[in-house]
Amino acid sequence: MPHKLRRLVAGGCLVAAPLVYVAGLLTDPALRAGDAADGAYGRHPGQVSVSAALLHWSWVLLVPGIIGMIHLVRRRAVLFGHIAGLVALLGVVNFSALMLGDFFYARLEADLGTAAGDRLADAAFAAGGAQWGFQVPGFLGLLGVLLLGLALAYDRRVPWWAPPAMLAGMLAGPVYPIAMIAGSLLYIAGSGVIGVRMLRMTDAEWAQEPVAGGTAAAPPSGNVAATV
Repeated sequence: MPHKLRRLVAGGCLVAAPLVYVAGLLTDPALRAGDAADGAYGRHPGQVSVSAALLHWSWVLLVPGIIGMIHLVRRRAVLFGHIAGLVALLGVVNFSALMLGDFFYARLEADLGTAAGDRLADAAFAAGGAQWGFQVPGFLGLLGVLLLGLALAYDRRVPWWAPPAMLAGMLAGPVYPIAMIAGSLLYIAGSGVIGVRMLRMTDAEWAQEPVAGGTAAAPPSGNVAATV
């Protein structure tokens, strides 16, 4: 794949992922219901389907973005950044898979009622090892996103505030309503600034070749990524 296309895909996905994530949160009927959330999935299965699909794709879109972030860790903390990136990739894939659970909760609540449907769905997830098989790796993946972003910041590729903003936004977004607003803005800003910097790089800046000692030649003085 040409350098330009890789850069555009990675940067574009980092810009798009938080927007799709926020759209998924806003279409979740349980989050919007607040105190009346009990049974919301069973009452609005169509909305749950849209929300779960959007949230699934928000995690999928992060994968090319994370790969692009790993690619840019070329001069400092290279090994650290690559390990953090691997953890991040494994984590977001697990969170993507968890979105299937929303479909099951919605169908079971609609057919069996809220209490019986939730009890059966909870039992299925517990028996299937969802907590340790999906949730724990997913949250470790979010930590990986933070550490990978900090490796990029240490490499002077992105501002220091961007990675914590991404993590805070992901975690606070599902808490309605104030935290959802603040979290959405943080996630969009943190991921967006990294994505925009990728999009505005030249192909030469993107394709820096590593040199001896695991570092790479310093970017040209006109490096946009250092000035945006």
